[in-house]
Amino acid sequence: MTSLWLDRAAPIPTDTFEPGERYDLVIAGAGLTGLATGLLFARAGMRVAILEARYVGAAATGNTTAKVSLLQGTHLSSILRHTTVKTAQAYVDGNREGAAWLLRYCEEHGVPVQVRDAFSYASTADGVARLEEEYRAGKSVGLDVKREYDLHVPFPAYGAVRLADQAQFDPMDVLTALAADFRAHGGVLVESVRVRRVKPSSPAIITTDHGQVQADRVILATGMPFMDRGLYFMKEEALRSYALAFRVPGEIPQGMYLSVDGPTRSVRTAPDAAGDLLLIGGNGHPVGREASPLAKVDDLQAWTERYFPGAERTHTWSAQDYRPASGLPFTGWLPRSHGRVFIATGYDKWGMATAIMAALTLSSDILGGTQQWAKKLHRRVTTPQDVGTFLGAQAAVGVAAVRGYLGAWLEPKPIGAPREGDGVVTHEGIRPVGVSTVDGMTCTVSAVCPHLFGVVSWNDAERTWDCPLHGSRFAASGEQLEGPATKDLRMLAE
Repeated sequence: MTSLWLDRAAPIPTDTFEPGERYDLVIAGAGLTGLATGLLFARAGMRVAILEARYVGAAATGNTTAKVSLLQGTHLSSILRHTTVKTAQAYVDGNREGAAWLLRYCEEHGVPVQVRDAFSYASTADGVARLEEEYRAGKSVGLDVKREYDLHVPFPAYGAVRLADQAQFDPMDVLTALAADFRAHGGVLVESVRVRRVKPSSPAIITTDHGQVQADRVILATGMPFMDRGLYFMKEEALRSYALAFRVPGEIPQGMYLSVDGPTRSVRTAPDAAGDLLLIGGNGHPVGREASPLAKVDDLQAWTERYFPGAERTHTWSAQDYRPASGLPFTGWLPRSHGRVFIATGYDKWGMATAIMAALTLSSDILGGTQQWAKKLHRRVTTPQDVGTFLGAQAAVGVAAVRGYLGAWLEPKPIGAPREGDGVVTHEGIRPVGVSTVDGMTCTVSAVCPHLFGVVSWNDAERTWDCPLHGSRFAASGEQLEGPATKDLRMLAE
């Protein structure tokens, strides 16, 4: 599964890893957060290195639907159930500043941007009440939202909330520009080097799979922080969602649409040399807890073919996001790191403007600044609603942990290798093991996630092992892909 953006992106020039080097700042992760943050610090004259475990844009940024919008489905009304209007206002103000910075940067560097109206729409009559709640939420924080009753779209829509003049783009175009700008300012950008550990000493010692480097400060821009200080793996839920690109005969609606009721449907266009493509996203679920992710992809395909006859699929991909209990991202220093390690996480699928908001926050925290919205978000408090959401999420984690071990122990050992593309969790003695066949190669790995020992499950859409506890993901061979784990699944046999 390769995203439209990654499939057509040109190679991004990078640098060589130099073990033993000393930097002012090391950033783990070369997505939008990492590159934008690195650029801000490089512009300030600091010696900065960005270390990426795979390749630029490999995780969320290269697999997003890339909508830059202050209208975010029902996100604002969800936030207001957990916090005050002032805190929600700070979130919107930060997103507004992040979006403005990003779009200004695109204009200055020749990155194509399409201006579009954003729509939160109800796909059923029951969703209309949620629309009204989001409309009131948007008004309460100063957004110029409008009610819409006839969308003129081919799919079911019982009205919408509209916010005009939002934006969409190809995220890899943005990362390409940021990477070149970062390196032009003296930044070091390295791919295929995974940060395994950070010791928050003075200086901090960063251990990678290619050696160690040192830095005065470290920023974890890895989606979920892999350092467990602060317990962010318990404060966020890891979610997987899907996107498909289609070539469609006839006209395509030109807005950016997101349903407020389930199953989620995200609709937008993407320019292409042969005409606009249609992008359909949705069907999100907690990582590792879906019996067949491939069925989720097939469902999106069937929905598209129903409402856009003649649609021909060109690309299929998925992305991982992290949803905090309050809906508000976590940005700032990592607890018990002596002020040397910082994080940015919990964007809840709205990472384009929020990533820049995080970059601006981090530069203010370290270099000094006066963003009032950042100060307000730093001072937010945990509410009873947050606690209730947290407890519900942890109960689900506990159930997933028990089911994982019971399922492994009860699953009989397969006779022969699994079919191509299949994987099964079984056992050797009391030890859960995973057996899969991908591209003709059968691999047997430990099925126990090295993070907190959950039993992984097979993802039949991406042919990966996914942990249902906190969202760590691994290739069929056991190589760690993303999430809070810092080690691979142990290979047992081939």
